[in-house]
Amino acid sequence: MSTENHPGDAAPRKRVLIVGLAPKFVDFSQFPGLDEAKLTARLQAAEQAVVAAGFDVTWCLTDVAWERVEPLLRERLAAGEFAAIMIGAGIRMPPPLLLLFERIVNLVHEAAPRARLCFNTSPETTAAAVLRWVRP
Repeated sequence: MSTENHPGDAAPRKRVLIVGLAPKFVDFSQFPGLDEAKLTARLQAAEQAVVAAGFDVTWCLTDVAWERVEPLLRERLAAGEFAAIMIGAGIRMPPPLLLLFERIVNLVHEAAPRARLCFNTSPETTAAAVLRWVRP
């Protein structure tokens, strides 16, 4: 999932990086009523909402192992400047992922100090969370 500038746009759109767990790595026992297909659809809808709000989206969906998260996240962060970086609830909320969340926050702070951090409570609140901190 990735969106680039739309043809005919007068100016480059601000970029948003969305960091989260790839649906296949989510422990759905912590999220009753949710499964991989439903989460994938909700993430796609979240991307569409952020794009509709006036931003370009870059995804960083990963698993829970820091040795794989770190290089992928560094690669995404090095790809250009982001106006906002969203760290999803699937990483922030489960207590076993607290250390992973802290590591991600610290890496983002180091590599993209000018980016606004934002946090959603679900995929449906992603665009609103970005708009709290950044305007297109």
